[in-house]
Amino acid sequence: MANVVELKVNLHCDECIRKILKAIKKIEDIEAYDVDTQLNKVTVTGNVTEEQVIRVLQKVRKAAVKWDQDNQTLFTN
Repeated sequence: MANVVELKVNLHCDECIRKILKAIKKIEDIEAYDVDTQLNKVTVTGNVTEEQVIRVLQKVRKAAVKWDQDNQTLFTN
């Protein structure tokens, strides 16, 4: 069964988006992915966990936090 992982990521330039997409495409067992630049939201669908996607994004120096519909502010640690 496919998981849907939704994360808040700061998508402020094309270079960032390119790095994020390149990193996501390397994850095994993904079925689909979407990057919403308006919402700063990255969605990955497939046999993946939230932790896996966050780890991959951290490798390209992108802070990612769990998507929260109520609080759409980006918290960096």
